Amino acid sequence: MTWLSIENKVIIVTGGSSGIGQAIVEELLANGAKVANFDLTEQTNENECLLFIKTDISSRSEVENAVQEVVEQWGTIDGLVNNAGINIPCLLVDQQQPYSKYELSDDIFERLVAVNQKGLYLVSQAVSRVLVKKQSGVIVNMASEAGLEGSEGQGIYAATKAAAYSFTRSWAKELGKYGIRVVGVAPGIMEATGLRTLAYEEALAYTRGKTVKALREGYSSVDTIPLGRSGKLKEVADLVLYYLSDRASYISGITTNISGGKTRG
Repeated sequence: MTWLSIENKVIIVTGGSSGIGQAIVEELLANGAKVANFDLTEQTNENECLLFIKTDISSRSEVENAVQEVVEQWGTIDGLVNNAGINIPCLLVDQQQPYSKYELSDDIFERLVAVNQKGLYLVSQAVSRVLVKKQSGVIVNMASEAGLEGSEGQGIYAATKAAAYSFTRSWAKELGKYGIRVVGVAPGIMEATGLRTLAYEEALAYTRGKTVKALREGYSSVDTIPLGRSGKLKEVADLVLYYLSDRASYISGITTNISGGKTRG
């Protein structure tokens, strides 16, 4: 028995095959939880407590089938981590090259909303049907510092992450009467992962009028972070596990900024 006491709890993690999601899955397994990973990229792990289900979270039918598979496999669901998300840097208006690939389009808008906002709602709704019946459970929504402060070249991404703040507050009010807690986690500048591709860096650098080299130098700068370093994926995972545990039994309706003290002030 560990301090968190999440052994044998059944937790769904969306986007658990890479980045923060992978760190969360690994920490959950290390603490004895049973984990269902909803992702489009398969996660190779022979742990019998890990169930991978290939899932497009923007599809209602795929989400509902995946949730049903978890219940059939383990009999219940105790928690959900809405981690899956995508980001496509773009400008509202590209003055240098109007209508370029770096300007916000209907396709980019709809893709980000489909995954980051609609997907979050679809999985939360399907899981909540189970949690409401058992009168207990936890939903953790992965927000972002950008969702509160905005981000140059990432306007639509920031907007979808702002929705996570509102979903968290509203659903905590709606679901509290059923013994369900809803909390958010908003990471700041984190250590590099494989998700930070060259194509992503090129797009973000363009939207900010920088070179990729200058953008990367900005990543390594910690001048705006009081703790003097980037965050570690495991540190985000540790916070998520705490919120999923009964140690956080009276915490609901808030989003915690995990950014080493970084603020605009």
